[in-house]
Amino acid sequence: MFVSYLEEQVEKQEYRDQQGVVIVADCDHASIDIEREVLRDVASEVRWLTCKTEDELIAQCGDGVGLLIQYAPMTRRVFERLPRCRIVARYGVGVDTIDAAAAADRGIVVSNVPDYGTNEVSDHALAMMLCLTRKVPQANALVKRGQWDFRLMRPIYRHQTQTIGIIGLGRIGRALAHKTHALGMKVIGCDPYADPASLPDYVTLAALETVLRQSDVVSVHCPLTEETRNLLDEPRLRLMKPSAYLVNTARGHIVDEAALDRLLAEKKLAGAAMDVLAVEPGPVGHPLFRHENFYCTPHMAWHSEESARELKRKAAEEVRRVLRGEAPIYQVNKF
Repeated sequence: MFVSYLEEQVEKQEYRDQQGVVIVADCDHASIDIEREVLRDVASEVRWLTCKTEDELIAQCGDGVGLLIQYAPMTRRVFERLPRCRIVARYGVGVDTIDAAAAADRGIVVSNVPDYGTNEVSDHALAMMLCLTRKVPQANALVKRGQWDFRLMRPIYRHQTQTIGIIGLGRIGRALAHKTHALGMKVIGCDPYADPASLPDYVTLAALETVLRQSDVVSVHCPLTEETRNLLDEPRLRLMKPSAYLVNTARGHIVDEAALDRLLAEKKLAGAAMDVLAVEPGPVGHPLFRHENFYCTPHMAWHSEESARELKRKAAEEVRRVLRGEAPIYQVNKF
């Protein structure tokens, strides 16, 4: 009986050794209990690190068969030093910190989790829009200073007379289109990759310049790519109406922040709200923070208790699929 028990333990250890190490290279979560539970039958160990640089990734992740990352820079140089890696899964939608082509060259799957926070982000964009259009924060601040006077909030316009322009008509952009259409707003949008036949009949496709000129609110929902970096530069921002508002819950680098600062200072825009900045955390002295009609939240649009759990579970499940020899669901670098 004792010999049989020892043999069983040896077999279990050999199985764990064959499984390999899965590494959480970086994440700012409170724990990785969900990941460990999902991966317990395919990983000999789930290691939790705090890698911030290429050198740290190379030094600490070389034995990983699968990686989960949040912000870590997965460059070609890093991928060349990951001889055992089969998949990198990102906590989130954007993969702008990952050289997906370099991963494909080495047969490494890159996956994201594109559908964990669709409602949260579109809700947050809607909340930011309503704060701007209904001027809730300004009214609250004035009331607390003893100024009980709705006239100080003028002008405020009926949403049913307003047009929202949505840049990027993926999952989140379409969810926001649905919610703002329910308010009675006219919805126009631009997305060179959208199939017109797949869009709801209340969404009108238009060129970016048309969307900027015609919209009373512009909401950004496109990924950050070389094509969209600084997409809303100064010439394009100046196409917007002086009475219009800008909302960005996508990526900071899509909007030229210096240009936005100038337009707000010149009163060429009625206001802006952003959940993302080019450099995060945003410094206390950020120029945009001086404007009373500029609101900023700390990259939290994705978050709810439910979405946070879903994100962790789905990212880990994607790693588990690949390590089990199954097809990934959310692969972004086809090869």
